[in-house]
Amino acid sequence: MSVCAFVEGGGSQAKAQTACRKAFRLLFEKVLGDRPKPRIIASGSRDEAYHDFCRSLENNPDTFPVLLVDSEEPVLDGRNAKAHLQAREKHWTGPMPDEQVHLMVQCMEAWFLADIPAVASYYEHQIREAALSGNPNIEAIPKRDVMKRLHNATRTTSKGPYHKTRHGFEILERIDPDCVRQRSMHADALFTFLARVTEPV
Repeated sequence: MSVCAFVEGGGSQAKAQTACRKAFRLLFEKVLGDRPKPRIIASGSRDEAYHDFCRSLENNPDTFPVLLVDSEEPVLDGRNAKAHLQAREKHWTGPMPDEQVHLMVQCMEAWFLADIPAVASYYEHQIREAALSGNPNIEAIPKRDVMKRLHNATRTTSKGPYHKTRHGFEILERIDPDCVRQRSMHADALFTFLARVTEPV
């Protein structure tokens, strides 16, 4: 059975969707090594990712779907990804098997704060690294603060201030998943889960 990850990201433009798929594929290759890799679907919005995931659960018995979306806000202690999303997205009433639902807390860009050297390398070491440092618990940093830090750190670079579709996926390609999993319990859970479900039998 093949694993298919439905990811929030990529918008509606083909170029951005391609960049999103490539970035997550390269990241998961670092995590999984020689194991089979999940197929990446860049669904666009979080609602679209959820609906794609639900359709796959219902209609594709030969596929093992995984949902990966931003949490958008802190995840309460003791609350798993499914419970967090059900509490936040009241219209998400379809099935969400616990182990197949995963979060980027509080957003994909929080992962970048776990590997500041990768961000600096992408911007040709022109960033203000101090603007990205701070709380080692990246999951506790509000999404708006993550985005503000990235903007402030990069606004004077030759590539210009951080932009999600122009810069985000190329940075994601560069980050070290080991750095991320040390600073994000939800990323660690995702990477551990993917390694388990792609283990050859």
